[in-house]
Amino acid sequence: MARHGGPGSGASLSARVASGARWLFLTAYLVAVVFPMCWVFYTSAKTTQQIYKSPFGLPKVVTSPSRANAEPLVRNYRKAWTGSHFGQYFVNSLIVVSVSLVGVVLLGSMAAYVLARFEFRGRNVAYSLFLCGLLIPMQLVLIPLFFQFSDMGEGLTRLLGPPARALGLGNLTISLHDSHAGLILIYIAFSLAFTVFTLTSFFRTLPGELREAAMIDGAGEYRIFFSVMMPLGKPGIVTIAIFNFLGLWNEYLFGLVFLSSDKLKTLPLGLASISMQAQYKSDFGLLFAALVISMAPTILVYIILQEKLTRGITVGALKG
Repeated sequence: MARHGGPGSGASLSARVASGARWLFLTAYLVAVVFPMCWVFYTSAKTTQQIYKSPFGLPKVVTSPSRANAEPLVRNYRKAWTGSHFGQYFVNSLIVVSVSLVGVVLLGSMAAYVLARFEFRGRNVAYSLFLCGLLIPMQLVLIPLFFQFSDMGEGLTRLLGPPARALGLGNLTISLHDSHAGLILIYIAFSLAFTVFTLTSFFRTLPGELREAAMIDGAGEYRIFFSVMMPLGKPGIVTIAIFNFLGLWNEYLFGLVFLSSDKLKTLPLGLASISMQAQYKSDFGLLFAALVISMAPTILVYIILQEKLTRGITVGALKG
């Protein structure tokens, strides 16, 4: 006797179809995201002629490993790192982003802790001003900021020039243009709004009893923050540090406007310069090698801190 499927068989079939469609979509999305990065990595081991001949094919160093086939790989990265001064651009970006990140995390976490834990007059106004910072496009303040930096440099020169001459240091000229210090100040200022907005919500989820216990033990507010609250807020701080790092590492506009000396340029500016050189010289192996050097730190940071990033986001979602 033939068996007819019960009511549950249709639902089970629909569930399997839905699950298969979901896995198919996720697989397609994974390929769409991962393949371009893999393509950039293995294309950096090719010569320009090999790229034209087989754009998506594997390089010879992979298909037929040998010292001769590895020469394009070595030559491309040597030319990018040394010949095109990409090593200097990399170091400049590392300095600017590291100092900016320390300043943003320190100032932002302190401001967020105060806004989250203390009642004082004007707290809501201060928090609203930080929120307003999220609504201001960076391009809108570019020209006013350029002239403001000029005025600040002239003011600091007039203020510190006479003491410097009196100390025998000669004529002192201070300029925030074409300097890493000026770019760091910009990065910190524009990253604070997002940092404070995110960490304020996170610090509100931390138990206040620990602060009270530390106060009973005689700890001051600075000791409580750095020894108790900041370690507790580590998941949120790491999360915000990763997001800020990704944004600052790839920032191009302010670097283009405020840096003019080639020795001070950051990685995105160097990459744009190498891109133009590669187009004129038809050296696309050099371009792909520069892209890999630029991408590697962000991928490495995400891989190392992926677990903490996920934990920071989920903790804030669950406790908020």
